[in-house]
Amino acid sequence: MENNEVKRSNFIKNYIEEDLKNGRFTKVHTRFPPEPSGYLHIGHAKAIVTSFTIAQEFGGLCNLRFDDTNPLKEESEFEEAIKKDIKWLGFDWEDRLFYASDYFETLYGYAIKLIKAGKAYVCDLNPDEMREYRGTLSRPGKNSPYRERSIEENIKLFEKMRAGEFKEGACVLRAKIDMASPNINLRDPIMYRILYKSHHRVGDKWCIYPSYDFTHGQSDSIEGVSHSLCDLNFENHRPLYDWFCEELEIHHPRQIEFARLNLTYTMMSKRFLKELVEKGFVDSWDDPRLPTLRGMRRKGFTPQSIKSFVKNIGLAKQETIIEHSVLEYELREDLKKKASHRMAVLRPLKIVLENFPADKVEEYELDNNPNNEEMGTRTMRFSRELYIDHNDFMEEAPKKFFRLTVGSVVKLRGGYIIRCNEALKDENGEITELRCEYYPETKNEIKLDGKKVKGIIHWVSSENCINAEVRIFDRLFTKEDPRILEEGESYLDFVNKDSKEILTGCKVEKNLADAKAEEHFQFVREGYFTVDNVDSKSGNLVLNKTIGLR
Repeated sequence: MENNEVKRSNFIKNYIEEDLKNGRFTKVHTRFPPEPSGYLHIGHAKAIVTSFTIAQEFGGLCNLRFDDTNPLKEESEFEEAIKKDIKWLGFDWEDRLFYASDYFETLYGYAIKLIKAGKAYVCDLNPDEMREYRGTLSRPGKNSPYRERSIEENIKLFEKMRAGEFKEGACVLRAKIDMASPNINLRDPIMYRILYKSHHRVGDKWCIYPSYDFTHGQSDSIEGVSHSLCDLNFENHRPLYDWFCEELEIHHPRQIEFARLNLTYTMMSKRFLKELVEKGFVDSWDDPRLPTLRGMRRKGFTPQSIKSFVKNIGLAKQETIIEHSVLEYELREDLKKKASHRMAVLRPLKIVLENFPADKVEEYELDNNPNNEEMGTRTMRFSRELYIDHNDFMEEAPKKFFRLTVGSVVKLRGGYIIRCNEALKDENGEITELRCEYYPETKNEIKLDGKKVKGIIHWVSSENCINAEVRIFDRLFTKEDPRILEEGESYLDFVNKDSKEILTGCKVEKNLADAKAEEHFQFVREGYFTVDNVDSKSGNLVLNKTIGLR
């Protein structure tokens, strides 16, 4: 088992070591090539971490290149968000920021070269006809009636395409490969299509745009990339990647595929994520319930936890689905070292210690993080009026309820043992306040009259708290794998309508008034929480529940 895991996790590095040893390449150069048509998600993070860290491990370089060949979907907003997310993860492309649109003239020249070699032609079939001619997995395709146009005619027609002399969709440029190939991607794929849409970087300079398959390998080649690391969706495209490089007689990188990331209770497809946003199932692209990096960041995920997760799940050649708990484990491991501990009462219930002097306030020190002495201590205040969580009191409690009821005792964490004597109610019968007494001799004790007190609950003092809004999130989907559907089902049928809960009037330690956006805290008994990086402002503290304690 151990040897298989090692082999599974290092097969890409094994290929690279082989290439360096046999002299195919003398240095390692990778790239991350996102399309600027949406926001990055945790699946992209796997690709980012893989491409950048493998280059680092071999003393090589990694480029950032935007595949901006589809002006219908791409925006500058997405580019800036992608760059910010990669920086947040801790990676730097330095001066190697490139765009496929930088190569449009070179790619056009490559297309002319293939036409002159008799390897590309202009085709007038409409989309429906092209699908029919393409064939199926069980039926070979057939040649287009325009496949044997002369080189001169194809060059003239392609130049007219560039000059804008044809209507959109009137014709395309196709590679001339093999319409009978068992690999459908080799059945004369489209290289260029006509599109009268302004490009966000080059404006209206072009009205023909190259396909991804024609752009991908040539862009890698232009940049001197040695290893093009892709997900398994591109495995069947690799013969086409190789064909273009070989026919053009240009630098030929090696494409290596690995399994994309799939998580339980999660959808990764940009198309589906966009639908969730546009139909209002979530609030925005940075909604903490989404697997987008900006959503995960807002919820409280750390770069280190994501990088550790990618490293520890390894790389495989077979698609699998990873338990979401594996990702959560890495987050807890990171936060337990760096999150400050605080007391917070999310559903406050006021208690009054009737035998505690009204003008008395006690102060004492608590560790900020018992796992990290360097984080120091903080001052807690204890007074006559306190808040505990509503869930820690029951008027009629079952036998093994070891928290507070009328007539029972509990230990206040770090404070005294108290007894509840009376529960006050409003006109609707709702409990609004508890009248209690404390035992002065029990500050550092967990026993009363020689008997150990089983219940220990958290609290905050009215002298040492502020109000906060807390947002609690559950899984966005109720189905473990919402990609797998029965006939007539939609993944939207499994959206968890109770995946977000907003609690107002929560009581938290007063020192959180100065908490900064994205600062992490462990609320005793409640879990890890993060200061919201959008809505939290001075005087209006908003916290997102990041993850439970276990």
